[in-house]
Amino acid sequence: MINARREDIAAHKLFQGAYRSRRCLIPVTGFFEWERLSGTNQNKQPYAIAMKDGAPFALAGLWEIWHHPVGLDIRNFAIVTSAPNQMMAAIHDRMPVVLQQKDYDRWLSPEPDPSDLMKPFDADAMTMWPITRRVTTFRDAGPDIINRVELRAT
Repeated sequence: MINARREDIAAHKLFQGAYRSRRCLIPVTGFFEWERLSGTNQNKQPYAIAMKDGAPFALAGLWEIWHHPVGLDIRNFAIVTSAPNQMMAAIHDRMPVVLQQKDYDRWLSPEPDPSDLMKPFDADAMTMWPITRRVTTFRDAGPDIINRVELRAT
């Protein structure tokens, strides 16, 4: 699983243990989100989202170790999501929880319910731009996939 909805994690069986004691920071320089076009799942436009100043930041996460029956331990994590900020709402109904640097220690602390930290990040500090649809194809991946593209009129 890649996303954990903020509204569900304290009570959801899959996430409640990790929320209480296995929170983590996911360091990023940006993330991608897709805007649905024409109301279909088939036609989506990807966007890159980052801080205006280009600084790295951290997403709120939960981690878990799954003990496979054959003896393998599989480590995984989920990104906590919330309602979108004003900028993100233009393209999607959710966004990752971006933590302020001053809140990193508290998110990682044993405090059982730091739910007040899981809120939309200040849109004025962020920027987003449309990128190539090649971002979904690993074989075509390269540093240019995050370059701005011009949107075609629909």
